[in-house]
Amino acid sequence: MPVPRAIGAIELSSVGVGYKIEDEMLKAASVELLIARTICSGKYLIVVGGSVSAVEAAVNAGLASAGEAIIDQLVIPNVHQSVFPALGQAVVLDANHDGALGVVETFSGTAALAAADAAAKAARVTLFRIHVAMALGGKGLCLMTGTVADVRAGVQAAAQEARTRGLLVSEIVIPRPSRELFAEYL
Repeated sequence: MPVPRAIGAIELSSVGVGYKIEDEMLKAASVELLIARTICSGKYLIVVGGSVSAVEAAVNAGLASAGEAIIDQLVIPNVHQSVFPALGQAVVLDANHDGALGVVETFSGTAALAAADAAAKAARVTLFRIHVAMALGGKGLCLMTGTVADVRAGVQAAAQEARTRGLLVSEIVIPRPSRELFAEYL
């Protein structure tokens, strides 16, 4: 399947409902399943990618029968391509990396995806980690790097996206991070 142009996600409060919705989404449209798993605090997260129309159809099918189990959801029609490697934890930073560090923390994994996309579209940042809900108590985390000005702009855009959803926990810019902060990603 080609690189998706759109991404859609549904975060649910019920694992059982999550399996049902995942099945309905995959039957509703030709989408690529990017993430489907239980996440912290007993929730279930489904993330799909594909054409805009297919992702919209899949998410709409899932939402139609999810009822009160919906915690958060999104469809990003023209997702920034840097979201995919960061979500897959496939970004490797250069050993001599010395950029600023930006961190945006959200109350849901879905909000972290939306925040990461907003950051990548607003500034010349490198998204190097999008962490959705595992070992975070159901929260989401977006990490980015670049020049101080770009990281500030990216964090501001990401935080505004999460704030608009009512799901922002924190927004941090560290202009000159110690090498140890990036050690895990180099």
